[in-house]
Order: sequence, then structure tokens, then C-alpha cells
Amino acid sequence: MSNSNNSYTELVNPLVLKQPTYEPGKPIDLVAREFGLDPDSTVKLASNENPLGASPLAIEAVKEFLDQSYLYPDGGCYLLRQKLSEKMRLDPDEFVFGNGSNEVIELIGHAFLEPGDEVVMGEQAFIVYKLITLLFQATPIEVPLVEFTHDLEGMRAAVTDKTKLVFLPSPNNPTGTLNPSDEVIAFALSLPDHVILVVDEAYAEYLDNPLDLRPLIAEGRKIICTRTFSKIYGLAGFRIGYGYCSAECAALLNRVREPFNVNAIAQVAATAALDDEPFVEASRACNRDGLRELVEFCKTEELPFVPSLGNFLLVKVGDGSDVFLSLQRLSVIVRPMGAYGFPEYVRISIGTQEQNERLIESLQTVLRRS
Repeated sequence: MSNSNNSYTELVNPLVLKQPTYEPGKPIDLVAREFGLDPDSTVKLASNENPLGASPLAIEAVKEFLDQSYLYPDGGCYLLRQKLSEKMRLDPDEFVFGNGSNEVIELIGHAFLEPGDEVVMGEQAFIVYKLITLLFQATPIEVPLVEFTHDLEGMRAAVTDKTKLVFLPSPNNPTGTLNPSDEVIAFALSLPDHVILVVDEAYAEYLDNPLDLRPLIAEGRKIICTRTFSKIYGLAGFRIGYGYCSAECAALLNRVREPFNVNAIAQVAATAALDDEPFVEASRACNRDGLRELVEFCKTEELPFVPSLGNFLLVKVGDGSDVFLSLQRLSVIVRPMGAYGFPEYVRISIGTQEQNERLIESLQTVLRRS
């Protein structure tokens, strides 16, 4: 055994100590233990998960596949790639797959970011954009939102010769807003040739008319779009997402991808889920009805909120952290937004009708106490 007194912290790359960490929402079991609650009666509306669960077709496919789990996964995601190619009318070699769309964003950092590069993003956008930027020693250029929506003019003005990437979510997490498609297309066309536009479409399936940048990708514009199976397909626990872009770009991203980065069970689940249109439609309907119910509650209680096109609602409640803790004691988990610069807000994921009613009843109780 070594007698060295060096700690791991003394040996680590100094940049690691400067790297912020992502703080995920607490799981139900942890909150239940912390507050002495019954996990079976605890409602989690904090992580924008699908309250209807996972796609039934996905679960059935996984059950049938489990006896093949001793085999390595298909490193190229062939079956899923073919299914997505047919569904999205893109060539199979225009996709890259990851352990969630978060990993695809990290692959973009691996492939394109160097120290000294600049990355333009919204100030209150998904925090992973900033984390990935810092991980590769690039500089995040954060542009404040305007009325909770990305300021495309401000972002374009922030682009310099050092800019390598621009991140734009559609819709945005945590505000639920998006920029009109014609404005995004004009923005994309305005970017100089040395800039790559990364469009995060994690919630696109909830939209009636989602942004479509495939024509611009076909024209040769430098655009990468990312999507996930975690949201409307209910496969958050499987961790699988993808990006689509030009074949040249996808090949570069695959160069920096770890072998077998997407496990076999996740591939099977995602491939089956793409056929589960009834589940997708039911999820849209559940979200539409739940969002309407929560909005009506906010109007009745005169609680300011940001109109959302995602599966969540940003609500101004006063002291967001205090309301978050108070709701936890009533077995309801939401997400405080102080880390995003919205300390007076909580983000509430849309649940089932029963879960939404629990949330509304508990929130009324908390607000009356305060």
C-alpha cells in the first residue's frame, strides 16, 4: 500500500475543480426517506417525465428481448437507424445516437470545441449547454431572454469570429417558449459559415407544428438537431437520444463516440416506441388537458406563469425554494428554478389528472400558509 499523502484532489486535472455539476431532480424514494413519506403516494412533477409511463410497445419489445442481453449491442444502432430514416425521411447515415440527447450534445463538444472558442446560448436555457461548453474550455456567451424567449437578434449580435456553436432549444427548458419557425430559419440563414447551429428538440413531439430544419440541412447549412426518447415516448430510464445532421457531420460525431454507447435494451425500446402512435397521441392529449387545467388554476389564483408549449409550466410562487420544500413535505415534488435565475418560480411537470389535482390542492395549501 502506498504511503503517499497526495489526495485525489491534489492529483486531479485542475480544470475539473472549476467544472460545475448538474443537479438532477430528487427521485421519489430519496424524498420519501428524507421527509418520512410513503413513496407510493408521492407525486413527482419535477423532471418533465411522461406521466403515462413508457410506451407499451417498447416495454413489450424489451420483455421479449431480455434473454438476448448477454450479447453486445449493435454499435451502429442499425434497426433504430433504419426506422428513424423511414419516419423522418432522412438518409440512415445522417443520424448519431447517444446515451440520451445529453450525450449527443457532449459529442458535439468533443468534435468541435477547443479552448478559446465561444458558444452563444440563452442565459436561461438548459444548463447542460453551459456545462458542455465549460468542459471543453470554451467560453459561454449567455444572452438574456426577452419575455422568457430567446432573443435571436441579441444572439446574432453576440456571434463573433470566435463563435463555434450556437445553442437554440425549441421549445426552451425551463420556460416552455419557442421562437416562430420563420424567425429561426432566418436566424439560421444569417449565421456565418464557421458557426454550427445546434437546435435542441427534446419536446418537439408535443408541438402541433414543430420546427423543420431538414431542408436547410439538405442545403448544406451547418445545423445539428437533437431529440430524445425520454419525454413523449416515456423512455427516460433507458437513456437514449439522437441527433440528425449532414452525413459528413454525423460521421465526425461518430468518430468521438464511445463503442456501444447505446445499450441493446434501449435500442429495442426506442425502435418499438417509434411505432406506438396511439401512445404518443394519448401522451399529447394528457399533456394538453393537464396544461390547460394548471393554467386555469394559475389564472384563478392570480399566479403569474409563462405560457408553455412543452410538458411543464413555469409558475411564479414567491420564494420558489420555500414552496419547493413545503410541497415536498406534502408528498409533491416540483423543481425550484433558482439555478436558472428564476428564484421566485417553480417548474411543474404536467401529470395525470389525479396528479395534477394533488399538485393544485397541495399548492393551494402552501400558498395559503405563506
